[in-house]
Amino acid sequence: MSYADEVFIQNCRDILKNGVWDTDREVRPRWEDGSPAHTIKKFCIVNRYDLRREFPIITVRRQYFKSAVDELLWIWQKKSNNVHDLSSRIWDAWADENGSIGKAYGYQLGIKHHYPEGDMDQVDKVIWDLKHNPASRRIMTNLYTFADLSEMALYPCAYSMTFNVSGNTLNAILNQRSQDMLAANGWNIMQYAALLMMMAQVAGLEVGELVHVIADAHIYDRHVPMIERIIENEPLPAPIVTLDKGITDFYAFTKDSFTVENYQFHEFNEKIPVAV
Repeated sequence: MSYADEVFIQNCRDILKNGVWDTDREVRPRWEDGSPAHTIKKFCIVNRYDLRREFPIITVRRQYFKSAVDELLWIWQKKSNNVHDLSSRIWDAWADENGSIGKAYGYQLGIKHHYPEGDMDQVDKVIWDLKHNPASRRIMTNLYTFADLSEMALYPCAYSMTFNVSGNTLNAILNQRSQDMLAANGWNIMQYAALLMMMAQVAGLEVGELVHVIADAHIYDRHVPMIERIIENEPLPAPIVTLDKGITDFYAFTKDSFTVENYQFHEFNEKIPVAV
């Protein structure tokens, strides 16, 4: 079975069995009908995915890999905060009349900062360090800029990446303050595993482990029946995901730079309600 399935099922079962409900509190998110969107959650889940063994895509529910990569490139490559630069419509609920989500996500990565090596944004600094200073323990990005939070349509959920080179292997930690297990867990894992592959290739390194730290891993009340059905599906073998080896410029990658082979999955055609 796919290892990502094993982790996902274990996480969801743990949350449903041992999690804590917030139904006794006022909550910010609302369903489309205005009802409060309550959750059951576990605090601090840590998952490890070794990309040398397999690429983490769940099969118990179909995942749209290239759409996930497209969103990742919107943030990390285009450094955009406008949904008109994105192929999908997943951010529309948070965009204003001009398509902007405020000073969030890609906007933060695109801000230039002054370093001894010159003026660079966060992405270019990561690439520079991986190539020229791989022994550094300071190779990281951070989207959670407190001064700009009031001008963000949504505070960043996946807010920090820490890259670490061991020998010739690139590993990374994805820190996430909050995760909707149904809508976002499989999506984010694919995205940041793909990012790790791209960064490793650009820097001439081998890809290693992605460690995913989730502070608040939750299942929304209206998602519980869907999750219960999904985790009863029989996990299937993981697909093979490869990256075009001829690309060494991070800004030359596209969603089509990846090839996914033998992806078997269980269809999931139910509309997932999103709390905003």
